[in-house]
Amino acid sequence: MCGIFFSLSSSSTLPNQETRDLLEKRGPDSCQTHTVHKRVPAQDGVSQHLSHHLTFISTVLSLRGGHVYNQPLVDPTTQSVLCWNGEAWKIAGERVTGNDTQLVFHLLLRAVDCDRDEALDRISEAVASISGPFAFVFYDATSSRIFFSRDCLGRRSLLQGQDEDGTLRICSLCDGSSSTVFEEVGFSGVYFIDLAKQEDPPTAIEERYKIETLPWSSGPSPPARHLKNPIPPMNMSVPKTQPPPLALDTPVIKELQLRLNQSLALRIDDIPEPPGYIEGRSAKIAVLFSGGLDCTLLARLSHDIIPITEPIDLLNVAFENPRVAAAARSNLHNSSSPPPADPTAVYEACPDRMTGRSAFAELQKACPGRTWRFIAINIPYDETLAHRDQVKRLMRPHNTEMDLSIACALYFASRGQGTTHTSTSDVSAEPKPENYTTTARVLLSGLGADELFAGYGRHGVAFNRCGFEGLVAEIQLDVGRLGKRNLGRDDRVLSHWGRETRFPYLDEDFVAWTLRLPVWEKCGFGLAEPTACDGGDDEAEITSGIDFEKMALRLVALRLGLHRVAREKKRAIQFGARTAKMEKGRTKGSDALT
Repeated sequence: MCGIFFSLSSSSTLPNQETRDLLEKRGPDSCQTHTVHKRVPAQDGVSQHLSHHLTFISTVLSLRGGHVYNQPLVDPTTQSVLCWNGEAWKIAGERVTGNDTQLVFHLLLRAVDCDRDEALDRISEAVASISGPFAFVFYDATSSRIFFSRDCLGRRSLLQGQDEDGTLRICSLCDGSSSTVFEEVGFSGVYFIDLAKQEDPPTAIEERYKIETLPWSSGPSPPARHLKNPIPPMNMSVPKTQPPPLALDTPVIKELQLRLNQSLALRIDDIPEPPGYIEGRSAKIAVLFSGGLDCTLLARLSHDIIPITEPIDLLNVAFENPRVAAAARSNLHNSSSPPPADPTAVYEACPDRMTGRSAFAELQKACPGRTWRFIAINIPYDETLAHRDQVKRLMRPHNTEMDLSIACALYFASRGQGTTHTSTSDVSAEPKPENYTTTARVLLSGLGADELFAGYGRHGVAFNRCGFEGLVAEIQLDVGRLGKRNLGRDDRVLSHWGRETRFPYLDEDFVAWTLRLPVWEKCGFGLAEPTACDGGDDEAEITSGIDFEKMALRLVALRLGLHRVAREKKRAIQFGARTAKMEKGRTKGSDALT
């Protein structure tokens, strides 16, 4: 995980100290600045030389390779520059081992080592060959072009904005010093600015820098200067007859387990030891853990991949919600029951805390010998208030009540600071809670599972109203807006504590495979009822009570011994952790913050 700041202007421009500090929180291992003063010779229609000041700042959280690779990277021959925030898990289908930043830089340098016109085609091919989450700014000094982009799903934050004086800023988060109105960089392709073709003076100050696009293309043979999109169009087919039931030994369920395991292994193999690491005691990975299906499935599969001697931390966050507390006090006042003596009772009553402890117990039973560390992260209301402005600052330009309630939960979960109960192979031992902050720099998130496998309540509503046609249309809508709605905001908030969040459900290969499946192989809506011949009475008993939403994933959980988790209902994080509607009950999630 890294932080990026880039500015392009007629004079040198730096972020304010607050923005620089926030960038260093994202990347605590290195922070460097590189500046370029570029004079572009007069061209046809331009009366004089143009002078451009380019400022590059990169901060680095080092998670690949044997040492810290400082950024920005500068090529000594051409003076081209790269600021890279990403994880190239594969390049041209080949798995990347060790540090990826140098490999990506060399890939881009080779792409532009040709004439100007051909370079645009080769840049398109190079970026399209990278599999993994990324955001970058690349300056090709030879052709005087600046390229910037996010991956095709928008998994890393990158914002852009232009000041009143025409200065362009591109940054991992909003630069609070400027009058710039920031917006998310789109994820529809690679954007570039050709400094050799800028007008002077521009027709309007906001048009000082013309931004062009090399777009993604979903076709099998993309046109020139298009990137081949690894995410195919969704399978929109609907069954002509009632589909058969899904079962534990259905081939697609077995393949789903295999493909999810492969996606996860890419993200948790060979993680370097974090600072202060103690073998057998410190964790390299932690799971953002509500106890729900998606995150517990990742925890369970992680157990099969990483050495048994490595602990796995489960980060479970719960909030003191004053409205809920007031209602509880009112109920106690009207009853004869004594008030609870345990000060943690308000947190233990949170829905996600209850499901989290239940799933924790099931993991202990299913995975004997593993040390699971359940981190109970309890956030008093006054601590929420103390950090609220910081959360708002990080999530900008998102600015609604729902954004804030989700961002608060992610912010404190990522901090990873709470009270721990540690399991060992002796699951009958009485746990002794201790104050603890996770050492893990890699967090796992189950985000994407609901969108891909029809996990929201509205998917059932769509099916009930319009059948399979309505269901596939709703899934397509969710997948298409995933980056715009969630991922940039989540990246800015989660990265604040110097940790990187990884999304196994959003691996390109996994998403592509899932989107090609017919909808009836992903969820249980409209399927025939299982009979004894589909798997026998034993399987009918095992699979009873399984919801239609995300049925395929629920069956994978059953195959892995997670019987209670497979039956957990979907619950939004803001309600499970009780960050929603803390002061007023009549607010809507879409209401803008003041």
